[in-house]
Amino acid sequence: MLKGCTEWPAEFARMYRQKGYWEDITLNQMLEQSVEKYGSDEAIIVGDTRYTYRDIQENIERLAAHFAFIGLKTGQRVVFQLPNSAELVIALFALLKVGAIPVMSLSPHRENEVSHFVAHAEAVGYLFPDIYRGFDYRQMADKIKAENPTLEHLFVLGEAGPGHISISQLLETPPPQGIDLSGLSMPADDVALMLLSGGTTALPKLIPRTHNDYVLNCTMSVPLGGLDNRQTLLALLPMAHNYTLASPGLLGALRSGGKIVIAPGVTPETIFPLIEKEKANVVPAVVPVIVNWLNSDIPEKHDLSSLTVMTNGGIKLQPALRRRIEEKFGCRFQEVFGTAEGLLNFTRLDASEELRFTSSGKPACPDDEVKVIDDDGNEVPEGELGELIVRGPYTIRGYYNAPEKNEEAFTADGFYRMGDIVRMKDVYIWCEGRLKDLINRGGEKISCDEVENLVITHPNVKSVGLVAMPDEVFGEKACAYVILLPGKELDLEQLNAFLQERKIAKFKLPERLEVVDEFPLSPAGKILKRDLREDITRKLANETGQQ
Repeated sequence: MLKGCTEWPAEFARMYRQKGYWEDITLNQMLEQSVEKYGSDEAIIVGDTRYTYRDIQENIERLAAHFAFIGLKTGQRVVFQLPNSAELVIALFALLKVGAIPVMSLSPHRENEVSHFVAHAEAVGYLFPDIYRGFDYRQMADKIKAENPTLEHLFVLGEAGPGHISISQLLETPPPQGIDLSGLSMPADDVALMLLSGGTTALPKLIPRTHNDYVLNCTMSVPLGGLDNRQTLLALLPMAHNYTLASPGLLGALRSGGKIVIAPGVTPETIFPLIEKEKANVVPAVVPVIVNWLNSDIPEKHDLSSLTVMTNGGIKLQPALRRRIEEKFGCRFQEVFGTAEGLLNFTRLDASEELRFTSSGKPACPDDEVKVIDDDGNEVPEGELGELIVRGPYTIRGYYNAPEKNEEAFTADGFYRMGDIVRMKDVYIWCEGRLKDLINRGGEKISCDEVENLVITHPNVKSVGLVAMPDEVFGEKACAYVILLPGKELDLEQLNAFLQERKIAKFKLPERLEVVDEFPLSPAGKILKRDLREDITRKLANETGQQ
């Protein structure tokens, strides 16, 4: 195991192998099994370009040989920031082939975050696009390299600048002579890649995922997420994120002989013609995107008969919107609630409407050990609220090289504290918000998630974020930030009248309304509540000063 990572205790590792969870194959070996079975079948479609499984594997082997010739070695870390593309898949597996460890950055990350990843991981390489969505990554890469002595290699997808290595050119160049990777093999219980923690309050931590646990992660997700029977996945969200990468994601599609269609955008005008054209079956999405689709008349203009499953991840989708998905798109809705650190919960596709439309799902693996505890660490009775903790065969035992964070995030017996407030009944989980996303109004606790799920049902509201604002008397009060649908209006009195009709407790009512055009978002698409809290704190201070 890589230094700075926490291994599973021997007795747990032995049990996971005995029960067949850990197959002792690497992600590359997993793909090679699929190539052997489905070699001439289509694997990835990008626009008019179509790659078979064999095409993908040949490109992986070519690029891996170049990486080895350049000097990338087993165990070295490489910050990986490629946008959605076939090259993302090829470069990812090529790095894994030589034993390098990709640190899975997202396209919106900028110098502050990427420098942190490079320094913390002591990365020797950095993969990035030339220009993506109007931003030139090459200039940023040069600056980061100048400030980080470990960083030797800059690999660019697209037009390379001085001192950069072109990934595109490597893929077009025959592999160098004398490089033989056929015998190269790394232990399946070693680190394959590092994901990023999804918090919105600090720089992300690095999450080491082993080949064994990540093969299990995607494999177990395949039938639960409707990707068995060689289905077609539409990839529209960041493919470097755990949700689209392996839950079941593109890795699940490749494991099961499926097909990945990479979408160039997320608008209804892009997505629904693509579903019709490529006969996509499974579409992973998130709340803001889903709300936009539901409010569009584009879907009705296209044949969506191939669509079987639409999933939501990241933020809980309100029950009324889940029902509308099934009615409008003619597919089965699935809520996916989990964490890049491990635990995945799925509403089962054959579950009752009540479970599909209200719950956050149940654990993917029978040996996911899940507990709901109180502030003293004691398990609460079934149905009562508490903090969710978990350990299991694909949940990490510690962050990379972060002993202080590990003391805080993991219990002494190895349970990971997910930071979610949940209730559990008959193994199903209902997520009611984040432990740190509660507003303390004079001792009364307000769940932001609960109030947001009611506000989003207002016919004029497109998106909402509820945050605490400082108050001299109560300590904190609730402030609702909302984005309205085009041409709509809303004031605080109207909003609270709407909420009171839903029988919400009066102390939970927002006491200020801020209408905005857009939200500050994390690279994973989550609302940056800290920025909203800073904004309302600053506004209140200015208003007080003016008085």
